[in-house]
Amino acid sequence: MALKEVGPMEPIRTHMQIPREELIAPGHSACQGCGHFIIVRHLLKAAGPNTIVVNPTGCLEVVTTVFPYSSWKVPWIHVAFENGGSVASGVEAAIKSLQKKGILPKDERINVVVFAGDGGTVDIGFQSLSGMFERRHKVVYVLLDNEAYMNTGIQRSGSTPYGAWTTTTPVGKRWKGEWRVRKDMMQIAVAHHVPYAATINPAYPVDMYNKMVKALKAEGPAFLHAYSPCPTGWRFDPSLTVEVARMAVLTGYWVLYEYDHGNYKVTVPVLKRKPVREFVKMQGRFRHMTEEQIKKLQEIIDEQVEHINKLVGKTVIGPVVEEQKK
Repeated sequence: MALKEVGPMEPIRTHMQIPREELIAPGHSACQGCGHFIIVRHLLKAAGPNTIVVNPTGCLEVVTTVFPYSSWKVPWIHVAFENGGSVASGVEAAIKSLQKKGILPKDERINVVVFAGDGGTVDIGFQSLSGMFERRHKVVYVLLDNEAYMNTGIQRSGSTPYGAWTTTTPVGKRWKGEWRVRKDMMQIAVAHHVPYAATINPAYPVDMYNKMVKALKAEGPAFLHAYSPCPTGWRFDPSLTVEVARMAVLTGYWVLYEYDHGNYKVTVPVLKRKPVREFVKMQGRFRHMTEEQIKKLQEIIDEQVEHINKLVGKTVIGPVVEEQKK
């Protein structure tokens, strides 16, 4: 017997149970294959219409609100790069105040959600995010991570991976793309003692959706670090968005795990990892990488995997297994 469609904020067992109601309209001006919209659509389905969205400057804001139109079917506010966490804090505090005064029903649940890019989170908006976490505002903060400032011209951010080409980490005689290791935003969120934090990936919709539900139900700030492939900035065919996202998980480049009230869990184990070369070769932003650079990126990922396995307390992300050539 087919499983029934669920209501907002209810977990699912299969993607067929995801609510059909759409709270963000088609006809926006996003690039073909943009990962943002898979993530945003699902979050709004999980949250339902009683939701207020705070959206700092970035790709999502630009492509959904070309004057005089809007793709949003829920209350939405555009804010500056640097103050997504601050404005969301104010919205949440205002809701509490109105409920305390009896203007809003005390038992009415109104979700406050921030959708921000890596530039507006990892770099420019980092301070206001930290403050929001510290003050324990009940806000779901979604980092839509496409690993660079894509809206302003593909400049590197603190989330740009080692070796990647961007317009500010060019490839030439002296520079060979990004030479730094990206910030670990999951561990930064956990360091603020948030009740719930998780990584999500659009290639795994059931895992992603159920983590969204957990975040929405958390009593306090929740953080979702969403992997959002960008065909324009990463240089791959727009039809391959989900395949690129999936390969990130299969190579250990993007580990799907959660931190739930002090407990770590890897939600999509990968017992035999593919080499990172399989991920790199799918994207033009890495096409300049030498064997030495690919080896170093593999070492960075191996170290990350080892760290997460230690947090979980067992090996759930296994070693790299090279495929035998026929």
